[in-house]
Amino acid sequence: QVQLVESGGGLVQAGGSLRLSCAASGRTFSSTAMGWFRQAPGKDREFVAVVSWNGDTVYYAPAVKGRFTISRDNAKSTVYLQMNSLKPEDTAVYYCAAGWHAGSSTRMYDDWGQGTQVTVSS
Repeated sequence: QVQLVESGGGLVQAGGSLRLSCAASGRTFSSTAMGWFRQAPGKDREFVAVVSWNGDTVYYAPAVKGRFTISRDNAKSTVYLQMNSLKPEDTAVYYCAAGWHAGSSTRMYDDWGQGTQVTVSS
């Protein structure tokens, strides 16, 4: 298994930016696809972005495409989510997840971080 710890969440005004980080340990990070998901109160956990094990493929949910950027640094065993032009509807707990294959379904990921709160004020 892989252990994941998110950080970088906080309170930001609409139009602002945050960068989330997820540090991984426990298995080979370079062979692990990494995804970001988010969950707002009373709603299902939804896909945000994913990057493949070698970084050659990325996919974003339509709601964040053009505003968010996912990246990874295998030397540091860390995945990032740069969030720009934030909107109040981006408010949620953000989770990183690790799996052997990249995808948009929560069922494709075996290990999850504890989550970090992102709140966007209007």
